[in-house]
Amino acid sequence: MIAGPRGLWHKGARRVGSTGPECVMLVLGRPLGLLVAIALGLASLYPVSASADERFSAWLADLRREALTRGISAATLDKALGGITPIRRVIELDRHQPEFTQTFWTYLDKRVSAERITCGRDLLVQHRTLLERVAAKYGVQPRFLVAFWGLESNFGDYTGAFPVVAALATLAYDERRSAFFRAQLLDLLAVIDDGDIAAEAKASWAGAMGQTQFMPSTYKAYAVDFDGDGRRDLWNSLADIFGSSARYLAAAGWQSDRTWGREVSLPPGFDLELTGLNTRKGLAEWQRLGVRRADGRDLPRVDIDGSVILPGGHAGGPALMVYQNFRTTMVWNRSILYAVAVGHLADRLVGGGAFQTPRPEKEQPLFRVDVAEIQRRLARLGYDPGGADGVAGPMTRRAIKQFQRGARLPADGYPSVGLLERLRGATVQ
Repeated sequence: MIAGPRGLWHKGARRVGSTGPECVMLVLGRPLGLLVAIALGLASLYPVSASADERFSAWLADLRREALTRGISAATLDKALGGITPIRRVIELDRHQPEFTQTFWTYLDKRVSAERITCGRDLLVQHRTLLERVAAKYGVQPRFLVAFWGLESNFGDYTGAFPVVAALATLAYDERRSAFFRAQLLDLLAVIDDGDIAAEAKASWAGAMGQTQFMPSTYKAYAVDFDGDGRRDLWNSLADIFGSSARYLAAAGWQSDRTWGREVSLPPGFDLELTGLNTRKGLAEWQRLGVRRADGRDLPRVDIDGSVILPGGHAGGPALMVYQNFRTTMVWNRSILYAVAVGHLADRLVGGGAFQTPRPEKEQPLFRVDVAEIQRRLARLGYDPGGADGVAGPMTRRAIKQFQRGARLPADGYPSVGLLERLRGATVQ
């Protein structure tokens, strides 16, 4: 084991990348679970109390009966479920709410770093032949496959340190999202029974697996044995990793002849009501409305629809024109910021530049409790933010837009410190 700048490595393991220490990482092979857990502060993998163990054992027996009815072998269930106990740390992480929300630029800094761009470029060249074979079959361009790989596991750097069966059993036993995780656990057991995943495999605390971080249902439905060795291996086989990512994206509607989007400039007085994924227009119509590329040139003269989004608000980040592949990325991960990061990283891997919109001098991230307060105040005013969970999802952004429209504010749907202050001064009509 070697302690490096981004993790712990097997001494003598094959390293990926052709230049310099910035691209030194373990891509094929797994981190050693115990030491990775210690390094990341995840060492508290201890069971809950004895009385809870008794209830868990009864629950596990019921799960076993259901698994048997689904055709999963008793031998697999003996190996996978024998001796497991709930993991308290998994519940702690499930309940954890980060103190701050991230601004657009902070999010981008962490995910499209200079280091990741450099390493991704090296890997794109190194695995070009394989990536092109995958692209020929599934229609997903190599730069995007590498970008997803980079965001999901930092090119295989870290795939999780929790025993996946016990982690999913913990979440399935817990009442908060029991039905969802029970279904995931049963899918996992089916994949283990097929021989694709080892019963002792490690994953994220929520059960996301391998270098693609697939949940079991996605693994079961879309993972592919692209290298033809008889096993779908998303930990150690780059052929299976790239092939599975591409197959999933193709099934979700990826367009092989299109990009994800681009930065654009909006004309003075542009109607911000037109921003957001709910509004789609042809590029010719956006051109008539004064939208241009970021450098002032006309939009492409192609017959496709796009949406204008403001991921950092009208004053906090770039305006982007996004296309179908952006929406497909959001099937993989529903976060707008994630989809922007994937697309932007893919562009940077092939020589694209940074966004031209300048970063604000002062950025004010909100606390999650502040976002929850925004949601509560919107609800009191008669708008429906979809709950007060501190996460600004589509319903919250729609409610913000409605409030902004009535208050004669720029209707960008973006939660900000200024919006919270305005809501605090608003009165119920």
